[in-house]
Amino acid sequence: MENVEEYIERHSSQESAILASINRKTHLEVLNPRMLSGHIEGRFLSMLSRMIRPCRILELGTYTGYSALCLAEGLTEDGKLISIEKNDELEDIIRENIALSPLRHKIEILIGDCKELIPSLHDKFDIVFIDADKREYSEYLDAVLPIVRKGGWIIADNTLWDGHVVDANYDHDKQTLGLRAFNDKVQADERLENVMLPLRDGVTLIHVVG
Repeated sequence: MENVEEYIERHSSQESAILASINRKTHLEVLNPRMLSGHIEGRFLSMLSRMIRPCRILELGTYTGYSALCLAEGLTEDGKLISIEKNDELEDIIRENIALSPLRHKIEILIGDCKELIPSLHDKFDIVFIDADKREYSEYLDAVLPIVRKGGWIIADNTLWDGHVVDANYDHDKQTLGLRAFNDKVQADERLENVMLPLRDGVTLIHVVG
């Protein structure tokens, strides 16, 4: 019998051939392929981006480039996406994957620590996608809020963390604690409107209103 996830995939727009190739390559060649956004979340990111029509996107955590390519689908004609990846061992595969896409000229890859590189960015961003070290989500939020335009959007991935955020067995897990702190911080900030969605591993959509 078909499961719900298969049913959802069958009733959602398909990923492109390039994205499907990156998906397969990541699962065959890269550690922790579950970190890939994948088909359904990728289509969700693409649709959000196409609704917002951003001029500037910042991504924290590139992994193998799949989500960057999805988000770039909604960029304006002169739009640009900057993606930061800390793991320099992924740089070659990231650049190879981005080079496959007709959107490659709109994407800039930076290798390094997000917290060190964000202060060097001088653009105002319409969308920020946070998908890097879970222990540092709160610090990322503080770092990006000054460079998100008023009315802009922050999308945070993995905010349910396999349900660990509500599981007392993970009260001493640093990644779980980091995500709980981030979720509480977002909820308490009056400058932000937010909704947490049970999409994949939890996606929080945040509107910067103040």
